[in-house]
Amino acid sequence: MVPLRVIKGDATSPQASGPKIIAHVCNDIGGWGAGFVVAISRRWPEPERAFRQWHRERAGNDFGLGAVQLVQVLADTWVANMVGQRGIRTSRSAGVPVRYEAIDSGLAKLAVHAEDLRASVHMPRIGCGLAGGKWDRVEPMVVTHLSDRDIPTVVYDFD
Repeated sequence: MVPLRVIKGDATSPQASGPKIIAHVCNDIGGWGAGFVVAISRRWPEPERAFRQWHRERAGNDFGLGAVQLVQVLADTWVANMVGQRGIRTSRSAGVPVRYEAIDSGLAKLAVHAEDLRASVHMPRIGCGLAGGKWDRVEPMVVTHLSDRDIPTVVYDFD
């Protein structure tokens, strides 16, 4: 087991050498434009472009809750678009959009990608920003699927 590290910093600038995956949670309605995705889009256009195409062509692919799309942005860096929230929060929303079972499923798929690439994983507190999730529910999933499988994982708290 590799301990989960939590540091202050920017998850779009991973503090590691070697292959890296930057993981984040997306919604299931194809929306991209608020939260952590804004920081991703400032650095690289590819993840947003790929996500929008994935959603647009969803009738013929695996897009949906729990799915993961890996997008290479540098020779040694990928962004993992993980679909882990149902819709988006609005002023009329009754509950939070986070779907813990989708995050759990997505993390299991992310682990396979990380093992295949021999990559470390870097993320904000996924599912806990605009998705409205609680870190005390998400963290054990991150540990189970990544840290317990010896995948170096760093969670970034933005300054």
